[in-house]
Amino acid sequence: MHSEFPALLGAGLILIAIFYLGFLSLKIKVPGVILYILLGIVLAGELGGNELLHFASEIGIVLLFFLLGLEFNVKRLGGIAKKIWPSGLLDLLLSLGITTGIALLFNLDLFSSFLIGGIAYATSSSITAKLLDDRGRMANIETEYILGILIFEDLAAPIVVAILFGVSSGETFTTVSFLAITGKIIGLTLAAIILGKTVFKKVETLLDRIADEDFKIALLTGIALSYGGLALYLGLSEVLGAFLAGMMLAEIGKIEKVEQTVFPIRDLMLPTFFVYFGTTIDLGNGVPMAGLLVTVLVWSVIAKLLVGILGGPLYGLPKRASLRAGLSICSRGEFSVVIAGVATGVFKAFSGLYILIAAFIGMVLFEQAPKIVTKVYGKPQKKKKNLKVPGT
Repeated sequence: MHSEFPALLGAGLILIAIFYLGFLSLKIKVPGVILYILLGIVLAGELGGNELLHFASEIGIVLLFFLLGLEFNVKRLGGIAKKIWPSGLLDLLLSLGITTGIALLFNLDLFSSFLIGGIAYATSSSITAKLLDDRGRMANIETEYILGILIFEDLAAPIVVAILFGVSSGETFTTVSFLAITGKIIGLTLAAIILGKTVFKKVETLLDRIADEDFKIALLTGIALSYGGLALYLGLSEVLGAFLAGMMLAEIGKIEKVEQTVFPIRDLMLPTFFVYFGTTIDLGNGVPMAGLLVTVLVWSVIAKLLVGILGGPLYGLPKRASLRAGLSICSRGEFSVVIAGVATGVFKAFSGLYILIAAFIGMVLFEQAPKIVTKVYGKPQKKKKNLKVPGT
């Protein structure tokens, strides 16, 4: 008999718990992300510092950003940027910039303030996209704008993570360190573009010649982990490296071949990332920095509303659709969790509480968006058809 609890048994029980919570999330219509984090908080005593769980979570988040990068080849990035950049920069200023300023007013240092700004910045792509689909709003006039904002944030968030990761070792946040990190990011990005336009153009032919899916999994996962690992080696975030690895492969003709191979592994591993994040949250000392938490939560909602109300018209949306868009992008989720991974101690607990509360608030506002718009602007007037009278 083994007195020590087998790691294999623990891993199996966690996967079963993830299955149950995923099933439960569909029934009660609460994002699985929230339930996974809560599971991690509950099991923090047993799973805190578990290396196997940590490694699985790293693979999950790397593959998430790898698949995200597959959606953005260089040409598409340029097309999106032309149309969404004014609203995207407004979002960056309001959600990241002003939130950082609010944290500074609470006497936090620049790095900690920027960290909180980063956590409050990005809307949850997974929660928002799922709600749009579940509620039948994909065909709405504002949906293209919402997806454009999500894409802009998807591009900016990995850079924010890389900057935070690069200075999280305790070094002073100086102009020199910022320029050094920026230089590494530019270098890694240029290398990805060059490799994508040259070497990885031939990957599609190679994938067609490989009949066995096992070899494809090894190749594609290896590419994602290797470029993510290279980013770590350079003192950046594996998230940025994985995103750029996806961009490299986005240059091939049919990315569906890559996605179909990698999706199952990502779907298996990604929930462990949120569980592991939950195990790092210590709520034993109560609500940390309660005043700042409430202030940031309130401003987070206001900022996204302004992104809709002010940014929507810049994109060409009418007032009703602009407000509905703002009410629909208040959820925070996976990007906030990734950025919060840099936090320690009281900031980790602060981040966990913020993400959970912001996700719930965002879901409620999304559900109530049509009713709120109707209360503000009244019921939409139906256009009257001009009836031609015979003989006139």
